[in-house]
Amino acid sequence: MFTDKTLVCGDCGGSFVFSEGEQEFYYEKGLKNSPLRCPNCRVLNRTRLSGKKISTTSEVNCANCGQVTRVPFQPSGYKPVYCATCFVRAKQGFVHVQY
Repeated sequence: MFTDKTLVCGDCGGSFVFSEGEQEFYYEKGLKNSPLRCPNCRVLNRTRLSGKKISTTSEVNCANCGQVTRVPFQPSGYKPVYCATCFVRAKQGFVHVQY
């Protein structure tokens, strides 16, 4: 029913994949519009809107695919950190971490 779509971020202009898993999540929550921002810009926007400083976010490499991603916290190094796509897959039990 869902297939991966490549979208363009309205903030940074970069392309990003709106994955099958994310589309399913949007559908289950009743969200009808595709995201306008890439996952990194979404994190930055949420951080700004909450009144927190951008310095509370971190750029890390995804523990599964290696893609550079931004997270809204400072990783401690004890647990793997995933990009948005791999995080959804990990919650569904589909990610096998590559060490």
